[in-house]
Amino acid sequence: MLELTGLTAGYHGGTVLHGLDLSVPAGTVHAVVGHNGAGKTTLVHTVAGLMRPSAGSVLLDGLDVTGLPAHRIARAGIGLVPQGRRVFGGLTVAEHLRLSSRPPRRDAAARPVVWTPARVLELLPRLGERLGNRGTDLSGGEQQMLALARALLGSPRVLLLDEPTEGLAPGLVRQVHSLVTRLADEGLAVLLVSPSPAQAAECAHTLTVLTSGRTALRTGGEEARADGSALQAALELAPLTA
Repeated sequence: MLELTGLTAGYHGGTVLHGLDLSVPAGTVHAVVGHNGAGKTTLVHTVAGLMRPSAGSVLLDGLDVTGLPAHRIARAGIGLVPQGRRVFGGLTVAEHLRLSSRPPRRDAAARPVVWTPARVLELLPRLGERLGNRGTDLSGGEQQMLALARALLGSPRVLLLDEPTEGLAPGLVRQVHSLVTRLADEGLAVLLVSPSPAQAAECAHTLTVLTSGRTALRTGGEEARADGSALQAALELAPLTA
């Protein structure tokens, strides 16, 4: 379980996140939606250790990982799929998988799934067809699958997805959401950020609307799928920048 309490963070002395409270139980998807500038990527980067919070806490299954360096947070069990995929253009798919693979951890029994390259390719068979292709040879959807595979090879307990469907065709968006649902079903806690409440609602158990780094609305996924008007209204009332 990922639990954030009073999380506050920003850049160059400014504040973007203002005392955010949020939890993601194991086996669920919590989607955070909002306009560009609402603080979504700041939230993901703070949880992943890419920036330090100025206040609040980040707990992973009760372990305080607040402000730890990114590599220690990754080892503790938080995996990140960054916005824009950020695969290495000069490396092949096979090289990405080999470099991302890690030996079994001492706490492997506590992980929902211990991921290996073979297990990843079973989940993402298209990558198995592209093992010899470099990152620059892959389509946007294939790059997203590779970024996801890279994160899974750390055998995370919590998976952070920063706008994973950005720039993808509708069919690929549905494929990504299906994968996210499957990963949650296997026991991962998934924190997904998206500018689109309609898309995020497809796979979310809980949705939070973020505006200017604060929670504007929180609702269940079933309610959002049945009637997304409250989510849309919260977004329309939100300022366009944080």
